[in-house]
Amino acid sequence: MARALPIRSARTATPSRRRARWRRWLPGYLFVLPSTAMFAIFLFGPVIWSLLLAFQDASLTQREWTGLDNFRGLLDDRVFRKALRNTALFAAVTVPVNLLVALVLAGLMKPLAARWQTFFRAAYYLPAVTSVVILATVWRWMFNPRFGAINQLLDLGPVPWLARPNLALWAVILSAALTIPAAGVVMYSAAMGSIPGDLYEAAGLEGAGPVRQWWDITVPLLKPTTLYLVVMYTIWAFEVFERVYIMTGGGPAYATTTIVQLIFDTGFRDWQYGVASAQAVVLFALVALAAAVQFRWLRSDVQY
Repeated sequence: MARALPIRSARTATPSRRRARWRRWLPGYLFVLPSTAMFAIFLFGPVIWSLLLAFQDASLTQREWTGLDNFRGLLDDRVFRKALRNTALFAAVTVPVNLLVALVLAGLMKPLAARWQTFFRAAYYLPAVTSVVILATVWRWMFNPRFGAINQLLDLGPVPWLARPNLALWAVILSAALTIPAAGVVMYSAAMGSIPGDLYEAAGLEGAGPVRQWWDITVPLLKPTTLYLVVMYTIWAFEVFERVYIMTGGGPAYATTTIVQLIFDTGFRDWQYGVASAQAVVLFALVALAAAVQFRWLRSDVQY
């Protein structure tokens, strides 16, 4: 019987082999070293420093370790609880609407010729290259109570959409929901083009119509793409800032204040760096929890 040869591990490799391996890998490490260093300095460094500040009473003039006091204070902060509700409502409305709109638009593009699909993908992607500040400024003008297009089209009179606490947040949500979800349209369109046509032919022979084929074939097979878009849209919704800052500034009476808006005000207006860092840590935990639930719910072994 042949004797099994011993497996030579990296630890038992000869010095010459280790030197040869380093010579082979060293150029690659040197190429990624600058970007890795910048990534560590400007991402990991601030994240770790923010985590440390969350446990301190930090301002421009003092810094004192306070443990969990900042987090206990957030539980009793009425403004923070309101910002949480506003952010959750914004995400709960805009994420499903963006997904549905992207899925429907991509489904309508699928039967078109390739050149028309390319044209509509480019047209739908145009809002993505437009600054959010510009879009928010346009929407603020449209909601103007005196000469805004919304009041003119609906013939409602001078309705102060952005000045009423019961309307301001819904106006911001409407501005986000009516913006074409460019990334979703492009990704859904590409994923639909990868689904084998034999599945639709077999379903047609079984008597399934276009709507039935779309619901029983297209939607289930797009679960990996849907998972990615749900996670990304949820992160974007929880991090909404520019739209709120330009349209309402968080008012009136904190009616549109979101978590990121509150972090900005706490850190750069009130100079309470410890409290702002604690708010950022809570935001990170909420986003991570939402992503974990979404991965658990939408994960799939089939990918197109």
